[in-house]
Amino acid sequence: MSHGCKTFPLVTEPHAPAPSCGNPAYPPLLTRVVGGEDARPFSWPWQVSLTYGANGGWYHTCGGTLIAPNWVLTAAHCISSSLTYLVFLGKHNLRLAEDGSIAVSPQKIIVHEGWDPNRLADGNDIALIKLSQSVALSSQIQPACLPPANSLLASGVVCYVTGWGRLQTNGALPDILQQGPLVVVDYATCSRPSWWGSIVKTTMICGGGDGLISSCNGDSGGPLNCKGADGRWEVHGVVSFGSALSCNYYQKPSVFTRVSAFNNWINTVMANN
Repeated sequence: MSHGCKTFPLVTEPHAPAPSCGNPAYPPLLTRVVGGEDARPFSWPWQVSLTYGANGGWYHTCGGTLIAPNWVLTAAHCISSSLTYLVFLGKHNLRLAEDGSIAVSPQKIIVHEGWDPNRLADGNDIALIKLSQSVALSSQIQPACLPPANSLLASGVVCYVTGWGRLQTNGALPDILQQGPLVVVDYATCSRPSWWGSIVKTTMICGGGDGLISSCNGDSGGPLNCKGADGRWEVHGVVSFGSALSCNYYQKPSVFTRVSAFNNWINTVMANN
């Protein structure tokens, strides 16, 4: 997402108690800023930073979504068996020690059995992280809702991608959580030869492709946030891949794993672990 310079004051009084998911205490300030902008602090309270340990420190590698007090949804391609991970929750600025934010180690990481890192176009780019403890929910740590099983987003719907990914293809990683609107592109359009062609599957969602806004390196695994019929936020997509040419290449929209195609897998993994 390209960088915006807008900042927002931190709100100290939360709103009424949130329902079980998808209703942040500090609602996001939604604009259609081209290229994205700094998010309102803690307005995407399910957004996590997945970090890996190296040289005595922890480094952001991917995003993720809290979907239950002890479960995080991310992308399979974010997971390496050779790395040690730590999940940061309740974060806004990755460089600051923020009150109310916590770091939890994974107890178990389950990558979809159909994922093949050598065949990205096969899909199944989805993984679940079981946290070593259930986190206490607060005004800055809340789960997102899962979408209804097998639901499809209509072409033209505006959702929001969030993350600490690069602001441009070869740019630096931002410290502050970014948000950007993405227009959903239907499968019929996205699978045209001049778009993504056969690389895109029906178990994926395309968003963007207008050359303006997209997810980028470091956003991987994070949510595509869309408002449900009841006004609560649902995680409809998991950031999967984009064009190698640039992060916002024309007719090469960001591609997300479509969460609603994996509800059964998610529920089964959570029930069995």
